[in-house]
Amino acid sequence: MRKFLGTFVFIIALFVVIIVIFDYAENVDDFITNKAPFRDIMLDYYANFAPSMINMFCGLFTFVTVIWFTSKLASQTEIVAILSSGVSFRRLMRPYLLSALIITGASLSLSLWVIPNSSSKVVEFQSKYIQRKKREAQKYDPNIYRQIDQNIFVYIRNFSGESNRAKFLAIERYDGTALVEVLDASDVRFIPETKRWSAPKYTIRQYGPEGEQYKLCQKLDTLINLDALELGKVEELIKTMPIEELNDFIAAQKAKGSDQITLFEVERQQRYSYPFSILILTLMGVSLSSQKKRGGTGVNLGVGIVLCFTYIMVAKFAEEFAKGGVLPAQISVWLPNLLFAVIAVYLYKKAPK
Repeated sequence: MRKFLGTFVFIIALFVVIIVIFDYAENVDDFITNKAPFRDIMLDYYANFAPSMINMFCGLFTFVTVIWFTSKLASQTEIVAILSSGVSFRRLMRPYLLSALIITGASLSLSLWVIPNSSSKVVEFQSKYIQRKKREAQKYDPNIYRQIDQNIFVYIRNFSGESNRAKFLAIERYDGTALVEVLDASDVRFIPETKRWSAPKYTIRQYGPEGEQYKLCQKLDTLINLDALELGKVEELIKTMPIEELNDFIAAQKAKGSDQITLFEVERQQRYSYPFSILILTLMGVSLSSQKKRGGTGVNLGVGIVLCFTYIMVAKFAEEFAKGGVLPAQISVWLPNLLFAVIAVYLYKKAPK
């Protein structure tokens, strides 16, 4: 087990170093131009950038390590000797599964807490020192449309997080599919301390059987169920939330009747499903490579890498199915794990006893 974990850590560390070298070579001009301190580059950027890279490829490198390590034992007929001495294949699996549990626990910690906290620091550094990221760091879309209650929607145009101002605000209330009332205002200001929205004047339009009724009012001062944080690019925002904060955010959005719940649920389920895939890939890797083959380690590695990338491709398709509403996120995100768990169990049963 110690040798297995040592090999895994070595491969991951080597890979991270290579990624850091390539990333530094790509961004060194921006670092020099924007006078990024070396300490900030290493501690604020790469130290926070590394956990996401480690977690992203954790399953792949666990799988590769298992296959390489087991194929080496098989090629030296050590597995045959172990099984011939009376040790069962199930007993042989214990060190692998224990190692996989340790790696799974580490990956789960990274997904739930470490990476969300480090991601916000990476984004902050990139928006400050990397030119192309400065252009991508626009936190707010020019046109923002959010659901804040079962039948109430808010439209905001050109919101600025620095000044907490928007050029236009509209609050729409529906009865079923029929629009019944619209409140709109220009030059709107959000007050973070009170969570209120204010404007010099506003209009109210009501739609009923007698037609449209129009009313001009002075000085808007209203509290709506919408925080300025929710106006940002939500897909990026939820990636920076630790799991407790994400759970609270999803609960709040469900209470509002948000139409983006599926997107949030996919993010939450992925944080759990991917770490657990390490256990499945470990079982599959040992079962696949425990028999001595004519092609040696190379054949096992080739087959293993194909299976691993097949898993990644199926996971991507499942993610899109969830986002498209084809399947519930709780089923779709876990579907690749279920499918490959069946394959892993089959290979385990077919493995030499």
